[in-house]
Amino acid sequence: TMQSSGHRFRDVEHHPLLAENDSYDSSSSEADMAERVWFIRDGCGMVCAIMTWLLVVYADFVVTFVMLLPSKDFWYSVINGVLFNCLAVLALSSHLRTMLTDPGAVPKGNATKEYMDNLQLKPGEVIYKCPKCCSIKPERAHHCSICKRCIRKMDHHCPWVNNCVGEKNQRFFVLFTMYIALISAHALILCGFQFFSCVRGQWTECSDFSPPVTVILMIFLCLEGFLFLTFTAVMFGTQIHSICNDETEIERLKSEKPTWERRLRWEGMKSVFGGQPSLLWINPFAGFRIRRLLLRAKKGGPEFAV
Repeated sequence: TMQSSGHRFRDVEHHPLLAENDSYDSSSSEADMAERVWFIRDGCGMVCAIMTWLLVVYADFVVTFVMLLPSKDFWYSVINGVLFNCLAVLALSSHLRTMLTDPGAVPKGNATKEYMDNLQLKPGEVIYKCPKCCSIKPERAHHCSICKRCIRKMDHHCPWVNNCVGEKNQRFFVLFTMYIALISAHALILCGFQFFSCVRGQWTECSDFSPPVTVILMIFLCLEGFLFLTFTAVMFGTQIHSICNDETEIERLKSEKPTWERRLRWEGMKSVFGGQPSLLWINPFAGFRIRRLLLRAKKGGPEFAV
């Protein structure tokens, strides 16, 4: 524990607030950071993110070209095709917004005397500093070793979205798991109908592909759908449970006793999804502005974490 400006600065390690080669620009506030595009340059995460997109594209290909287009029932093909593709677009949009949204990163190297003086802390008040990214650690923030940042209300780091799930992007992650679970269930139902139809028709005019190819494509889709449905449904339920209990996964695993006043269940949902219940809750495009994104990219460039 070190004394500084009338308050205590508590750290895990005892070293200077900033290393000699580090610098912190006090003018780069959190508002300035919000003007930057967020992206984590992690090899494993980028591979997992690309795999996620390829698996969704594969499912869409099998559903559209193997099962729906060859069907003789026009309205069956149209309705299921529109529904599946809309859910796929919503799932991938939610994935993009989870990946490219700042999860609530604390500015690096803000543990300076000038910054602490601006906090107007009471004498004797304890402040926690992260020894890894040299930032003042807000309550309920945790350091991510992959993002190299402290993240507010960090739930976990998910390689499938190549980002942390935290205070600012948890809503999009919940939507991503929900829409992936829905398209997985839809694909499994369509596979069931298709197998029944093919067996009943003795595999004649069942698909534009040969029977062996059709069977192989549908078996892979069934395996993919079952695995993703199980994983995302469990994750979706876990996220909703955490939001209702106002507790992150890290806090639950560490059995941390809450030092904050927990929100009521409905208040927690409104805090994450924003405002009163509406269709905006399930809309991953809500609040998205292409013009603002272009201005951010032009102004600050991408915010890379390595």
